[in-house]
Amino acid sequence: MASASLGDITVGYDDVGQGDTLVLVHGHPFDRSMWRPQVEHASGLGWRVIAPDLRGYGETSVVPGATTLDVFARDVVDLVDHLGIDRFVLGGLSMGGQIVMELVDLFPERVRGLLVADTSPRAETPEGKVERNRIADRLLDEGMADHADELLPRMVSPVTLADRPAVAEHVLVMMRGAPPEGAAAALRGRAERRDHDDTLAGLTIPTLIVVGSDDDYTPVEEARRMHDLLPGSSLVVVEGAGHLPNLECPDEFNTALEGLLRAAAVPGDEQVG
Repeated sequence: MASASLGDITVGYDDVGQGDTLVLVHGHPFDRSMWRPQVEHASGLGWRVIAPDLRGYGETSVVPGATTLDVFARDVVDLVDHLGIDRFVLGGLSMGGQIVMELVDLFPERVRGLLVADTSPRAETPEGKVERNRIADRLLDEGMADHADELLPRMVSPVTLADRPAVAEHVLVMMRGAPPEGAAAALRGRAERRDHDDTLAGLTIPTLIVVGSDDDYTPVEEARRMHDLLPGSSLVVVEGAGHLPNLECPDEFNTALEGLLRAAAVPGDEQVG
């Protein structure tokens, strides 16, 4: 584990491997350990993999209030700038997917390949704004434990709950361990998120869309809609996975990621096959 002081926060992050850079952005209410299978796999293929804890999560500073997606995106760019990285492949899941769409919209020249998993580019609805703020209030009042227990059956598939108990336990531990102030700030910020349909439609870089077949939050139909917005993208549906296919079915997820890395590698680079 490494850390860096960046403006008003200290960021905890993993920096593993050497070569072209892959940056992975976790979702809510998780931490960078959700990317462990991909960090190990991609670094073994000759990539340098950066996986930060977002502001308010894991080993990164907690800043109460509301953390909007552009703040998260600028934190990621501040970290790669600190590490002396210019262009990189970027991936995110769920809230992390919304953050990476924000980042590629704000800093298009920095990203040369994109992974968006189990996410949506849509702006928040009026009903969604009310609900996210209600949950934020609850987390500040009650903490994460009960909320995490309620979320688990929606985060992972029934197959994962029955047959992959270690994965389900990892997910539960991450959710229970999320700082309530950080999780609440992210919820309030996501309540204000803008639409990124045009961001996706305008991309010319290699783009991979992944979704679990049993994802209840961002179902396969939403992933197909994203794929239609960007006909040059690749779409992979991971059978038997819920909202976290990278943890539930890491072999299938890593195979899809490997294809993106191959497409986005620097010309003449012989890594990834």
